[in-house]
Amino acid sequence: MSLRTITSGRAVTGFLAACTALALTVAPASAAPRDLADEISGDAVNRHLIALQRIADQNGGNRASGRPGYEASVDYVAGKLRDAGFDVTTPEFEYQAYYLDAFSLAVAGQPTEGDALEYSPSTPQGGLKAPLAVLPVDPTPGCEATDYQGTDVAGKVVLIQRGACAFGDKQRIAAEAGAAAAIVYNNVDGPLNGTLGGPGQIPTAGVSKQVGEALAGQAGAEVHLDVQSRVENVRTRNVVAQTRTGRPDNVVMAGAHLDSVPEGPGINDNGTGSAGMLETALRMGGSPHVNNAVRFGFWGAEESGLVGSTKYVQSLSFEQQLDIALYLNFDMIGSPNAGYFAYDGDNSDGVGAGPGPQGSGQIEKDLVAALAANGVETEGKDFDGRSDYGEFIAVGIPAGGLFTGAEEIKTEEQAAKWGGTAGVAFDPNYHKPGDTLANVDRVALERNAKAAAAVIEGYSASTEGVNGMQSRAQRAQLRSAEGPLTAQRVATAEPEHAGHAHACAPNRV
Repeated sequence: MSLRTITSGRAVTGFLAACTALALTVAPASAAPRDLADEISGDAVNRHLIALQRIADQNGGNRASGRPGYEASVDYVAGKLRDAGFDVTTPEFEYQAYYLDAFSLAVAGQPTEGDALEYSPSTPQGGLKAPLAVLPVDPTPGCEATDYQGTDVAGKVVLIQRGACAFGDKQRIAAEAGAAAAIVYNNVDGPLNGTLGGPGQIPTAGVSKQVGEALAGQAGAEVHLDVQSRVENVRTRNVVAQTRTGRPDNVVMAGAHLDSVPEGPGINDNGTGSAGMLETALRMGGSPHVNNAVRFGFWGAEESGLVGSTKYVQSLSFEQQLDIALYLNFDMIGSPNAGYFAYDGDNSDGVGAGPGPQGSGQIEKDLVAALAANGVETEGKDFDGRSDYGEFIAVGIPAGGLFTGAEEIKTEEQAAKWGGTAGVAFDPNYHKPGDTLANVDRVALERNAKAAAAVIEGYSASTEGVNGMQSRAQRAQLRSAEGPLTAQRVATAEPEHAGHAHACAPNRV
């Protein structure tokens, strides 16, 4: 991607004006206005990536949950946050970790490129051989039992197109229809990397769109599939850090997964999101002048099916979930052939899984505005269930986030808009050993980190546009009969927390 000069964070002038649903909270006359985005530098974020790369190098080349590299990553992040004055916990959880010892696939005697989907059970030693059955493509391929009417899959390996439901659902429904195994092929260009989300019922492989479309013409051909895998119970940790100031019943939460896949150090996926969140937290500090508390989550076992974030949300009572005003997710924000995507909170694109909970559309608008202030045009990204927003959305918490692309192929139109190379994946090193410090777009990294910081800071002042919650100063304005609130009157309004002056940045959401 072409390197272009980063505009200063102060270029986000008018950001709040563009997001009129959020009320402006003016700093007291005695407090200097703050611009958190201006305090975020690409070099500082990159320093955390250097640390994560060295941790991986010293621990077998990866930072996968349940392994020493991940534990060292937790210690690094938690130590930094404690030193900055945050209230930090590292809650433990247990899950079943998946290990793939061997995989091969051949169709009609020809070796075929693919991989086992995570949590695919093993075939018998030496593999299984069975005819190929091809499931017709419809808007919900393999997602309903009725999809198998008219297609005999009993004892066969069934080929299913990706889309509309989870991989785990596809293989479960195929198993219930009598299939011996399944092959899921991508519905976009590029290889298919995925998880069943937990131990599956039948061996399941993933292949690219090109391979899958070729196999679709080979119904009846003999498939030889060999998967040798195992699961082990593993205990690991999340990192959760919250400011000591701000309302604890209207918390702004931001998160990123900290683990890598076992195949590599995971510097873009997701060292970049973790590093951006960590630097934002450190610059904000543990006791900032905010109306709403800010909570940062660094999730474990995301690569094993969003386990850490899911268990965290499920550990909260209904009232504790209500305390979370919104959730912001940052997963892969420095892809080497970067795109610029914001999660499509209101489903304005009209495709995919539909909108997020009420308020998610406003989050999307605010993230888009934060990047637009630096001249960056975004595209919508569906809530497709592939990152840690999943369980937050499931319990009704508004969500959004930024993303620079994974194994999907950049189009000609996207290359013209953002630079980079058309016909190549946004991250050619996705889930591979090459996901290293050498393969990060630092322009995209800094732009996204600054935009994230701007929006987090804005919501720490007010979440009114998302959930209608106002600060005391805003409520005082509504009660007043003296007309519009002036800066002088805000300065004398009752503070949200006694002893803490408001120093919320102007020109922020």
